[in-house]
Amino acid sequence: MSKDSDNGNFMLNGHKSEDASDEKPPSQTYWTEIEIVGNTRNLSPMLWTLSHLTGLYLRDNGITRIPGEISKLKNLTKLDLSKNKLRSLPNEIGDMIELTDLNLSYNGLRVLPNEIGRLYRLKALALQGNPLPAEIMSLPLDKLLTLMLDNLTVCPRPPARQWISIEPASTENGSFIVMSYNVLSDKHTNRQLYGYCPQWALNWDYRKSAILKEILQFNADILSLQEVETEQYWNFFLPELKKNGYDGIFNPKSRAKTMPEEERRFVDGCAVFWQNTKFTLIKEHLVEFNQLAAAHAEGADDMVNRVMQRDNICVMALLEMIKPVPELDNIKPKIIVTNAHIHWDPEYRDVKVIQTLMLMRELKKFMDEITAEYKIEKVPNIICADMNSMIDSGAIEFLEHGRIPVSHPDFQKLKYGGYLSRYADKDKKGLEIITHPFNLSRAGKKNPLPFTNFTYDFTGVLDYIFYTSDINLLGELGQIDSEYLKKNKIIGFPHPHFPSDHIYLVVEFDFNLEST
Repeated sequence: MSKDSDNGNFMLNGHKSEDASDEKPPSQTYWTEIEIVGNTRNLSPMLWTLSHLTGLYLRDNGITRIPGEISKLKNLTKLDLSKNKLRSLPNEIGDMIELTDLNLSYNGLRVLPNEIGRLYRLKALALQGNPLPAEIMSLPLDKLLTLMLDNLTVCPRPPARQWISIEPASTENGSFIVMSYNVLSDKHTNRQLYGYCPQWALNWDYRKSAILKEILQFNADILSLQEVETEQYWNFFLPELKKNGYDGIFNPKSRAKTMPEEERRFVDGCAVFWQNTKFTLIKEHLVEFNQLAAAHAEGADDMVNRVMQRDNICVMALLEMIKPVPELDNIKPKIIVTNAHIHWDPEYRDVKVIQTLMLMRELKKFMDEITAEYKIEKVPNIICADMNSMIDSGAIEFLEHGRIPVSHPDFQKLKYGGYLSRYADKDKKGLEIITHPFNLSRAGKKNPLPFTNFTYDFTGVLDYIFYTSDINLLGELGQIDSEYLKKNKIIGFPHPHFPSDHIYLVVEFDFNLEST
């Protein structure tokens, strides 16, 4: 590494080389830390290519400037720039999100870039020995980062997501728009999880207005919302949506039944809304997965210890159109809308699949009740869900393909006291297979979204809309502009322009005249 130095030395993982200017480091290194000591004034651009570094120690030199290219060291967790001659820092330092320790002490810094507020993983920030304002020096680290992030200039609004048309409508007045959206409950927002988002943009008063604006812009006929807190449903979502022509139903997670009133209001759940000029509610059904697990708990420790402890729910609504559809012999068609929120923990893949099996069994029961009560052969189904499962998971495989082997790795070799075998049939090869009778398609399959959940630590598809073959997919909302996210250095949601860590799904359906 070349340096402009009289007596420059550098250390690699603690091993010092006495004459760095005469040595050329190998073209490919696996050093995780570099220390440069002496009277170094200029740094070689080669340093910024060592993106694998986790520690860089440049203290006690004569460095007057740090270039923005330092942000290329994406894996850096420790950066020591103390005892140099720095008067400013590049804004790009805010791109070094992995930093946990930043030493800027004993320089000539009079101001700090607000971009430092983006370094939400910082555990230590040394500023002593700089001519910084007293109000900056006196703030605790968390308050300083919050202040700087809150004062950071917000980027322009994103371009609108593009609508993707798939096929024309088959009826004149039978088509309808469905939105599914995990709105991120207020109790889950904190700086530990979402420290890259300004505090003012995390506050519920800001987010609820932004969420409502997102919901209303599409004038959807059916809304399926997850992570709606009980109090926010009754005090915000229901009254605000009623003003805009919606009626709705809501159920909180099962724990709400055992909690005092003061705590119950913070429990989140699932809500279904519909335009009351388009649909009316005929029947509803609540699915509590822990109660279903309790019914199958005898002799099944896995069911008791793993599924019964998770209080996720599912809400089903039978809706009927207000106006008859001429192309359907002037009947008022009915549809079943299912809104589910499956357990989140990646370590409990088996629980996700078990809850999905239970979901489909309950949907079959609900369907059978409806067909018997209303003397109809079948009813179109729409399933909106935060599945907390990737596309290649067992839960999504089961929904989309209608079958899953008992030996699937997502069951993690757990037998659930015979629960799986009890509902399995053997195929031609003798394998135990669990099936469901619904022929489901997945919206977005032909136009896949890169993510529906976007945070700094995770990016992937977790949210889905499935539908049966008796309705057609007319169109769907496309992805968020990836170039916009990259250009504006947006590393995760929530964000001032994105009020939840999930994005909303919007699709348009019409009835399949050949099938209905």
